[in-house]
Amino acid sequence: MKYPPFLQEAQTIGFVAPSFGCGISPYREAFENAQNNFRRLGYRLDLGPNCYAGEGIGISNTPQKCAVELMDYYLKPDVSCLLSCGGGELMCEILEYLDFDLLKNAPPKWYMGYSDNTNFTFLLTTLCDTASVYGPCASAFGMQPWHPSLQDALQLLTGKCLSVSGYPLWEKESKKDETHPLLPYHVTVPRILKKVPDRELSFSGRLLGGCMDCLVNLLGTRFDRVSDFIETYQKDGILWFLEACDLNVFGIRRAMWQMEQAGWFRGASGFLIGRPLCFGQEMMGLDAYQAVLAVASRHNVPVILDVDLGHLPPMMPLITGSIGHVSSRGNEIRIDMELV
Repeated sequence: MKYPPFLQEAQTIGFVAPSFGCGISPYREAFENAQNNFRRLGYRLDLGPNCYAGEGIGISNTPQKCAVELMDYYLKPDVSCLLSCGGGELMCEILEYLDFDLLKNAPPKWYMGYSDNTNFTFLLTTLCDTASVYGPCASAFGMQPWHPSLQDALQLLTGKCLSVSGYPLWEKESKKDETHPLLPYHVTVPRILKKVPDRELSFSGRLLGGCMDCLVNLLGTRFDRVSDFIETYQKDGILWFLEACDLNVFGIRRAMWQMEQAGWFRGASGFLIGRPLCFGQEMMGLDAYQAVLAVASRHNVPVILDVDLGHLPPMMPLITGSIGHVSSRGNEIRIDMELV
């Protein structure tokens, strides 16, 4: 596994929009304030041409132009790391225009984003053997004040701390809108972990995962090299971290079944499941817990649900491709990431 150099003081952060850009409120104002915050911290900034674009369908621009921007900025020697402007809907359509062989042989560079950005964070790791960060997108850094999860994300990018822990409260409903674009997360609900088995847990594995909506879309395509990745790192085991956006509870169950039947969970060492956007939903007697456990429990490995990951913030930033050492006692969780 290749690990990029950590971001150093006064180096350049690049911003790209291979999914949605920041052309409308409240994302534009938040992104502009994020730039101010990064400049105050001493970093130089380099904005890609699509950061404020709104010409595409589900993404900032045409798939071809989004791919050109991403390739150009990943290969730029004076850009030290990349932050995605946001998530979206159709980032998958840029993949056929990316040169993954060129990316694999290029000097590695940190890329951070989540949700639709799974299309790149996941493939950088499985196709290019390069670590990435599944973490907050650029506009989140515009909130005032920063939530501790954002400081954690910056600590990962700078290499100052490679451990994250769960946060006491999470946001069920955001208060941020066009007239209040810089509001912090509205965290009001206590984190309550669900664990199987329900006891103190300690387990490890190579971190892999992202948004299930995107993962099942990649499954079975020419970009699916998960079996090869599992074979390469079979001694480590795969520690899957998964969360869902648009999927309802039945969609989550179908996604888990599909990934299992494709062999993705072969050699799994554990599962970390984020709160789905459909948190609390029940349909025909199925809730989000059984949607996951019906499949995950068959593998006889630890499963922790309602972890701080994904679309109901805050989210613990994770280095995809690193060895994750998970420890959980009671309602607490800590993940130490080892870069080997």
